[in-house]
Amino acid sequence: MSPPTPEQITGLVLAGGLGRRMGGVDKGLSRLGDAPLVAHILRRLAPQVGPLIINANQNHGIYASFGHPVISDRITGYAGPLAGLEAGLAACTTPYLVTAPCDSPFLPADLVSRLAESLTAHKASIAVARTGDQLHPVFSLIRSDELPDLQAFVSAGGRRMEAWLKRLCWVPCPFDDCPEAFANINTPDELRAHQAGDTAR
Repeated sequence: MSPPTPEQITGLVLAGGLGRRMGGVDKGLSRLGDAPLVAHILRRLAPQVGPLIINANQNHGIYASFGHPVISDRITGYAGPLAGLEAGLAACTTPYLVTAPCDSPFLPADLVSRLAESLTAHKASIAVARTGDQLHPVFSLIRSDELPDLQAFVSAGGRRMEAWLKRLCWVPCPFDDCPEAFANINTPDELRAHQAGDTAR
């Protein structure tokens, strides 16, 4: 079986958080260099996938201006990345969905192809990026037919993606050659620290 092609994969940018550590501002719209964080993600992810969706729970009009559908969590109460994932899988019209957070503007140019190769080689339902001993569950390639299991997990009170993974056939995909690509920006200090030329990565 061959790995899925980009046209078979929908990209989901997770921008639905509250940005508490950013002082309550909408993190995806915080500017890094010449553009908001979400724009850097879209630039890197768009060439790797077919359709693109943005998951956001505020500022829908601004997010829509980037030219992709915007969806909100269907699970109330800001339930975290799993709520965004549930909404993305529900909106997904392709066999696979890949996720990326809005606060990691340096994601690898070959993120999706490597996840797809790992998923296919291990006949898994989910492939998750890993650097060293650290998993990055918000960088995952997921079979879209896992939506019912995710809904059952969330309905039972589950909120942690790592716990959901344990229910499924999943595989870690190593990115030890580029750990810096998964750097995320969570605070104003981290944003300022990356302003000096890091957008050229």
